[in-house]
Amino acid sequence: MFNLANKLTLLRIAAVPLLVFLLYFPNRVTCWIALVIFIAAALTDMVDGMVARRQALVSNLGKFLDPLADKLLICSVLVMLVMLSWAPAWVAVLIIARELMVTGLRAMAADKGLVIAADRYGKLKTILQIVALCPLILHFPLGSLDPRPIGEVLLYIALALTVYSGWNYMRSFYVIWAKTE
Repeated sequence: MFNLANKLTLLRIAAVPLLVFLLYFPNRVTCWIALVIFIAAALTDMVDGMVARRQALVSNLGKFLDPLADKLLICSVLVMLVMLSWAPAWVAVLIIARELMVTGLRAMAADKGLVIAADRYGKLKTILQIVALCPLILHFPLGSLDPRPIGEVLLYIALALTVYSGWNYMRSFYVIWAKTE
C-alpha cells in the first residue's frame, strides 16, 4: 500500500505546510528555501510516476493521492501568493475552481466505474503552473533581474492553459457520461 511511489507522493503533501510556513514569513532567505522545497516537491511528482510504472506499483491509493498532492501543492502556494499580494486573487480563484471542478467530475465518473485520465493538456498545465510559480515564490530581485514579471507572464499563460484543459475535461466527461446514460 505505502510503496515507494506513494511515499514520494506523501512527501509532496508533507511539503505543503512547510511551504505555507516559509511564505508566511517572506524574506530573501525563506523565499529561496521555499523555492527549493517547491521544486523538490514538484520533482517528486515526476519521480513517483516513473517509479510506479517501472516497478509496477500503480495503485488506487496512488491514483487518488497523486493528483491530490499536485492540487494541494499548487493551490496552497497560490493562496499564499495572493495573501502576500504577489499574485492576483482572480487568477488563483479560476485555477482553484478548475481544480475543484475536475476533481468533482473525476469523482462522479469514478462513481460509475469510469476513469477520466489526465490528458496532455492537464499534464502540461501542471508543469506550466509549477514553472510560473517558481519566480513568483522567489519574488525578490536577483541583482538587476526581477523574477516577478517573468512569473506573472507565465502565470497568465498557465491560466489560459488551465482554463482550456478544464474545458477539455468537461468535454471528455460529457462524452463518457452520455455513453452511460
